[in-house]
Order: sequence, then structure tokens, then C-alpha cells
Amino acid sequence: MEDEKEALVQSLIDKVNQIGSISDYKCTVKKQYCNLARRLKLLTPLFEEIRESKEPIPEETAKALDLLKQALDSANELLRFGSEGSKIYLVLEREQIMNKYHEVTTKFEQALSGISYENLDISDEVKEQVELVHAQFRRAKGRVDPPDVELLEDLLSLYNKSKDAAVDPAVLRRSSEKLQLKGIADLTQESLALHEMVAATGGDTGENIEKMSMLLKKIKDFVQTENPNMDASAIEKNHHPDGSGQASINGNKRATVIPDDFRCPISLEMMKDPVIVSTGQTYERSCIGKWLEAGHCTCPKTQQSLNSTVITPNYVLRSLIAQWCEANGVEPPKLPSSNKITSACSSAEFAKIEILLHRLRSDSPEDQRCAAGEIRLLAKRNADNRVAIAEAGAIPLLVGLLSTPDTRTQEHAVTALLNLSICEDNKGNIMSSGAVPGIVRVLKKGSMEARENAAATLFSLSVVDENKVIIGSSGAIPPLATLLSEGTQRGKKDAATALFNLCIYQGNKGKAVRAGVVPTLMRLLTEPGGGMVDEALAILAILASHLEGKAAIGSAEAVPVLVEVIRNGSPRNRENAAAVLVHLCAGDHKHLAEAQELGVMGPLVDLAQNGTDRGKRKAQQLIERMSRFVEQQNQDQAQTEAQTQLPQPSFMSNSADS
Repeated sequence: MEDEKEALVQSLIDKVNQIGSISDYKCTVKKQYCNLARRLKLLTPLFEEIRESKEPIPEETAKALDLLKQALDSANELLRFGSEGSKIYLVLEREQIMNKYHEVTTKFEQALSGISYENLDISDEVKEQVELVHAQFRRAKGRVDPPDVELLEDLLSLYNKSKDAAVDPAVLRRSSEKLQLKGIADLTQESLALHEMVAATGGDTGENIEKMSMLLKKIKDFVQTENPNMDASAIEKNHHPDGSGQASINGNKRATVIPDDFRCPISLEMMKDPVIVSTGQTYERSCIGKWLEAGHCTCPKTQQSLNSTVITPNYVLRSLIAQWCEANGVEPPKLPSSNKITSACSSAEFAKIEILLHRLRSDSPEDQRCAAGEIRLLAKRNADNRVAIAEAGAIPLLVGLLSTPDTRTQEHAVTALLNLSICEDNKGNIMSSGAVPGIVRVLKKGSMEARENAAATLFSLSVVDENKVIIGSSGAIPPLATLLSEGTQRGKKDAATALFNLCIYQGNKGKAVRAGVVPTLMRLLTEPGGGMVDEALAILAILASHLEGKAAIGSAEAVPVLVEVIRNGSPRNRENAAAVLVHLCAGDHKHLAEAQELGVMGPLVDLAQNGTDRGKRKAQQLIERMSRFVEQQNQDQAQTEAQTQLPQPSFMSNSADS
């Protein structure tokens, strides 16, 4: 029994020491995580005195110590991710992270409640210290520091943009600075953190992590543009594997060190097409492909078993290699012109895809439904599957199923096309297969889930500018407007993102207005809960630049709502509300007068000083227009008063006398 007690208490001390060895935390969680780690270190004297005590541990306290052990395991995992994890993930998934944080603090509070101090041989000083920690955990339950709203909104705007869409440099600059991603070392560390998450998911990155990698690439490209001579000295401290510390590249006279992180662990050559395996390690695609084709099922570097043979492109590392080559005057490695499917998928996986396609061609509705459902899941899993499924010829078959009377098959087909469309090369294939009329048909008459995914598919396809024209002329906008009005919360958001993208094309703006989008958007702006305020204002800001849109927004009595948003909204919403008001007030004294009466001037001055860059510009425009309007009003009033004070003509006084 004594040995069990000592082992238990020693394990508690070891776990606290492990937590104490974590050196630092990412800026977005630093305060909460530092507080948690500090409180846990204060428990060490309690464990040490219990270990030294000759008294047995009461059963109730033993159970509490077991709970503490479990809580320390959870805390260790949480804090380690806060130190080594992805900064981008910690911001975008803040709610999930904070939920885990509160779960851990609740575990500690409950465990400490079960310790009976009266039956323990511990000093009053230690008892007081533990009671203080317990009180701190009680106060910490449910309490959280407010997030950096601007950073979250900036990252979401970057996250939801397509990789080729134009991005506001100010957003990238703020994101880079707040995330402390300002140099090659920072960017490489963030890339590695994201790829560690791949290992944790068995190689199945999912759409979110892939999009986070693309987001990181945008930040990296911006940082490189801002500082083309970014310091690579930290990387150049690495040495060539042969111990020489130098390597001559492409005949360069100047010996240049290739960073170890840029070399394939198999070939030791600089990687052209780096990919990640399920353990999180990165290899040259052709090298790891040959390794897998030879029948190996372990990671060459770590010797760990591979949970999956799926490999994922390492876009960020590929970009960092190209950037390093440019900074060092080295010709960047050329990506192979094409990659065969077999280099990304095993022969067994490709055979499975072929079987599913055979079932899609079947006359059996049940076979079609099951096959479409499995393809939907495969296409969701990773980028290589999306390429393989498309190249195997699945897209025309899925397009054909959009008109099936079986609603479940229809739902699987449109969702599979949505997942496939994430791959840029597949967008053109889907469009050329004549998918849009079928997607619009599903959007009009499918199940709610199918309609939502049809809207999301149209958004994904409309990222390509020429597709905006085709989709807009296909009759997609009225059913999108209907979904925006009648859909579930998710359906409304899918419809809103699709409408926003389509209305970037000038020719679609009038169609959206005539479909009745503006009254729906105004209702979403004022409905309880406000879950669609961001989307509604973003679309209104686009439509306001169109004559029909401006007229519809003006008729919807939007000015009071816009003024209220400028006064109390989020930074992004204040910016969009000001943009709408700029268009409404252009040459329209009625809206200027209404805004002035509602007291817009004070909020505008605040926005001009503290808003986003675009918000400041829009606020300044409005302030100038408002000032000219007020000045004109004063001049008109002075002129009227002057006229009333002029002496009356004599004939007027004579007629009055008569």
C-alpha cells in the first residue's frame, strides 16, 4: 500500500515537472496557459509532503489524487499544444480550445474539492497554498479573456478566400504581426506545427487544415514581398549531412548551405515536390512513392508504422524552398509537369475508386446511392483522393446523378461534386461536364442538406471569374435568394457566401436585387441573435455600388440600421456599413440629412480614427460629404434669414395701408 501511495504521488510530481518544462506559449493563449501552469506548479509542495508523510492516504483523498492525475494528463496535452501547436489553428479554433481549457480547469476544481486536509499530515502553509489554488480554479471556471476580434475576422476573411483571390495587404500585415509570423524561422515553425496535426489525424488532413496551410502560404508570400531580403541566416546555420556544412548548387561559385528541412530524408536532395505522410514527416513525392510501392508500411525516418498510405502536398514548405532559392540566387527546383495518380494513391485505393465508378454506372439505384456516398466521403478526405477520383472519370457520372429522383443519391452526388471542387483543377472539369444546370435544379428542389451543399458548390465554382457569368445566367440567383430567406442557419450562410461571390460580377448584381435579396438582407441585419450580420453587410456593400441595389437599399429604410452598426458593430461590420452609406449618400441629401439627425458624425469620427484601413477611408469620405452638406445647409439658412430681413418695397407697404 505504501509503495502504491509513493508511486501515485511520484507520478503526480513527475507530471507537474513535465508541465513546468514547457518553455513558452503562443501569444493567443499565453495569459490563460501561463496562469494554469503556474497554479499547477504550486501543487508540488502538497504532493511532496504527502510523499514524505507516514500516514496512509484516506480513500476519498486517494480518489481525488487519481482525478488529479487524469487532469494533469489533460493539462499536459493542452499546454503542450499551446506551446508547440499552430498559431493559426489556435485563433480559428479558439472556441474549441477554450472549451478544452475550461474542461481541464473544471477537472482540477473537482479533484481538489475531494481532498480531505484534516486527515493529511501536511503543514498549514501548504494547506493555505493549495486552498488558494483551489479558489483560483473556482474563479477560472467559465471565465475567459475576450478574443482578439480583429485578428479572428482577418484570418476568417483570408481563410474563406480562394487561393487566387485578391487580399487586402493591411489584413495580411496585421495577421503577420499579431501572429508573430515575420521571418523564415517563424513561418517554418508554423508549417511544421500544422503538419504535426496531420500525424495526429493519421494523414487525413481534412479541408480545414488544408485551408489553414493555404492561409499560411498567403501570409508567407506577403512577408516575402514586404521583405524580399528576409534574413536566412538562421536557416544557414544548418549543415550539410556530410558534415561539410556547405554545398555548391547549380554551379554557383558561392557555397550555399541547403537547410536540412529542405532536404528529402531519403535522397538527401533538395525537395521539388514535398509531401507529408501520416507520421507528419515530409519527403520528396517520388522517393516516398517508390518506398511505398516497394511494399514498405513504415515511415523511413522514424520507423513508425504508417496508419495510412495517403500523402498530402506540403504547399507551405514548397513555397519556403522557392523563397529560399530566390533569396540565395539559386534556381528553384522545378515541379514535375504531371504527377500520376499512382504516385499519390496506392494501387489498392485506385482499384477501390474504379469499383465505385463501376457501381455508379449500374442500373441499380441502391448501388448508385452507396457508391455516390462512398465517393463523397473519399473526396472529403484529402487532396490526392480528389485528384484520383476526378482523373478516373467520376465527375460526368456524378453530374448525371443530379437529376435522379432518389433524393439521397442526389444529395450524395452534389456533395461529392462540392468536395471535388476544392481542387482547383477539378473546377474546370465540373463546369465543362455541364454540372451547373443540375446543381441549380438541386438548389431549387432538393432536400435541405442537398440545397445547402448545392449553394456551397456554386460558391466554390464561382471562385473562377468566368464561372460567375455562367452561374449567374443559369438561373441560380433566385433559388439562392430563397435559401437565404428560408434556409437553416447553415443554409443561409451557404447561400450568402455564394451570392457574395456571384455579385462580385457586375452583371449579377441587378439579378440579385430583382430576386428580392435586399429585403431579406435587411431582415437578417435586425433579427434577434444577429447570426448573419457579417454576411448581410458584406453583400449589401457590394450591391450598393449598383443603381438598382442602391435604390432598393434606400427604399428598405436602411439608414438607421447602418448608423447603429457604425456606432456599435464589429470593426469589419462598421467598415461595410460605412461603405453602404457612402453609396447611399452619394448625391442624395435625403439620406445625408437622415444620417445627420441620427447622430452619425460622432461614430464616423471614431471609425476614421480607430477603424480598419478601409473603414477609415469610408468614414473620411462620409465625414467630408456630411461636412459639405452641413455647410450648405448653414449657407442656405443664412441666405433665407437674410432675405427675410430685407426692407419691404414701397408698393408693398402702400397696398398694406390700403
